[in-house]
Amino acid sequence: MPRRHLHVPPTTEATPLRAALRELRTSLDVPEAFPADVLAEAEAAARAPRLPDEDATDIRFFTIDPPTSTDLDQAMHLSRRKGGGYRVRYAIADVAAFVTPGGALDNEAHARVVTLYFPDEKVPLHPPLLSEGAASLLPDQDVPALLWTIDLDADGRRTEIDVRRALVRSRAKLDYDGVQKAIDGGTAEEPLALLKDIGLLREQQEIERGGISLNVPEQEIVERDGHYALAYRAPLPADAWNAQISLLTGTAAADLMLGYGTGVLRTLPAAPDGAVGRLRRAATALRVDWPHHVPYADLLRALDPREPRHAAFLQECTTLLRGAGYTVFTDGELPDPRVHAAVAAPYTHCTAPLRRLVDRYTGELCLAAVANEQAPEWVRAALPELPKEMADGTRRANTVERECVDIVEAALLRDRVGEVFDAIVVDVKEHEPAVGTVYLEDPAVVARIEGGTADLPLGERLRVKLTQADPGAAKVLFAPE
Repeated sequence: MPRRHLHVPPTTEATPLRAALRELRTSLDVPEAFPADVLAEAEAAARAPRLPDEDATDIRFFTIDPPTSTDLDQAMHLSRRKGGGYRVRYAIADVAAFVTPGGALDNEAHARVVTLYFPDEKVPLHPPLLSEGAASLLPDQDVPALLWTIDLDADGRRTEIDVRRALVRSRAKLDYDGVQKAIDGGTAEEPLALLKDIGLLREQQEIERGGISLNVPEQEIVERDGHYALAYRAPLPADAWNAQISLLTGTAAADLMLGYGTGVLRTLPAAPDGAVGRLRRAATALRVDWPHHVPYADLLRALDPREPRHAAFLQECTTLLRGAGYTVFTDGELPDPRVHAAVAAPYTHCTAPLRRLVDRYTGELCLAAVANEQAPEWVRAALPELPKEMADGTRRANTVERECVDIVEAALLRDRVGEVFDAIVVDVKEHEPAVGTVYLEDPAVVARIEGGTADLPLGERLRVKLTQADPGAAKVLFAPE
């Protein structure tokens, strides 16, 4: 899912930004409208999905998503257990109830792999009448789901796992700001109020196992005095608590599949010493205090993403997450390594099947593991090709995000070429010390700098002049003033 939520307000006006985004979709061979046979199959599936035997519509689920989201993969209900501890019920959209293996919908999903997010539109994995309609966990509609029940002890440690098919009904569509205000103001009812309690306990479990969560500020488009600008949004505590529920389910699913002997893991090797050394140099340059006895994970938890130097360092830390992939194992031959280095535990993707192909397969494997049955043939047949499919789809999604940021930055700054801004030098090219990267707090831009004669002062503030910005033609570029 995208880390940077850039959204262009709707308009029918033809603008250089929209033209550049159209050209980007063409150059990346992004899928266009769904073929007629795919839409016909989706319409039939929406009218008559494969419904589960179990009815769990009495559980008062709620969703937490950005306000404009309608492709809702997950809904939760949180409660206390008699005798102590907690129960997490997590409903995940059951895409397999709508998609027939080998059919037109299935083939199209394998071609698309993931939902692609552009500032002016999204290119969905499944037709919107499913992903934003019949299969989405929208409030007040009965939807087939994979219902996870995960019991925790009083310290937030997992004690029991169950997953089964059930019909569910969400009662409320909540957003992060509203959730944070309700919890902070003491007005949240217990199922929602427990998000903080369980989230904090799971964060402590993450600390104990040595895992990390990067609270990187997001770039977003905001309106100021009738004009649009770029700003940073620092994640709220509610973002992190919600992420811990998804992470809890992903680690539970990984453990189920490892015990079952067949599955798909999301793996990430440990960062090489050179990469950590580079981060230490970046910390020194940005004057981020990192004593040698303090582990990397502890440092990240102490940073404030609202502070510009910390935000710049957190951006640098994302380099340690490169190299993540999908690892398939079968017939009890467990992979080595099998741990996601950032999670510090086995982990898989299973909570976003409306937007990511692999999650449909991990869900089916977990159902088979709990039932102690053989996974469906269509699942086992697809496993060998899934890592490559996901790698290709993820690569395209990352390219889309990166190029969209460049285009939006250029579009919003195109009339400010020649202006001077305050910036921090966050990176210097190894053999070209006059070339590097600057971090601007306002506007929220991270861009290349070149054209000076002196070495760039890594970690120092610098006045920089915008020398180019043209969406679709020239990325944002600065020069020392």
